[in-house]
Amino acid sequence: MGQPEEPCSFSDLDLARRLEGAEARGNARFVEARARVFPQSGAKWIEVAGTYAMYDGVSSPVTQTFGLGLFQTVTGAELEQIEGFFRDRGAPVCHEVSPLAGVSLMALLDERGYQPIELTSVMYRPLRPDSGLAATRNLSIRVRPVGPDEQELWARTAAKGWSEFPEASGFLLEMGRLGAERQDALSFLAEVDGQPIAAAALSLSAGVALLAGACTIPEARKQGAQLALLDSRLRYAAGQGCDMAMMCAAPGSASQRNAERHGFRIAYTRIKWRLAP
Repeated sequence: MGQPEEPCSFSDLDLARRLEGAEARGNARFVEARARVFPQSGAKWIEVAGTYAMYDGVSSPVTQTFGLGLFQTVTGAELEQIEGFFRDRGAPVCHEVSPLAGVSLMALLDERGYQPIELTSVMYRPLRPDSGLAATRNLSIRVRPVGPDEQELWARTAAKGWSEFPEASGFLLEMGRLGAERQDALSFLAEVDGQPIAAAALSLSAGVALLAGACTIPEARKQGAQLALLDSRLRYAAGQGCDMAMMCAAPGSASQRNAERHGFRIAYTRIKWRLAP
């Protein structure tokens, strides 16, 4: 189907809690995998006032919080505890904050010296057992979950797909080694004639499917690999009993437009805040 036949959930606090909770739990599973595979990394996560604080390394994009102020009111004392968790590890203090957490939280962050550094469109769409996309796919592209012994292949494909961002290559290569260790998460490859051309990830939590990390190697772009990966992951998630899919993108980006084209709605625009040194 192209557009979902049933109406989407309202964009309210309950929806924000569900989406942010799913992303928080997915990232917590990633941090746990890092701690098992690379115990010397010191990877760890804690929960404070319903907020998940993740440490995955000083420069990791996972090192931040999720759900701040959504599940419980956060005071200065709780922020101090979270900030200490990051300071003790020499990491920057960053929070991804949904506007549904309220203006008072943003005022508190401003008072403590935080600055907004990034905006993200959080999008969602309902899933049914037969969910998929009505758009015509390139039938020469085959999409499949990778096996435990193919995580390195997935990582190399993803690193090549994000080659315009060389600073991410180390993270992606390590992520390949962590893929087989992550609970409730899968890595997908898109192939043409047995050769990988695109990669993506999927995390499942409490009926929510989080779609992330989709990329195509430069020489294979504009052939429909992203559409094939999206369709396959939605179908897989629906088959696992998920009733909602979510994904995140930069506001106004091609990724956002593509998601909206295929039935996703914007739930809210999230702000990433960083504590000034």
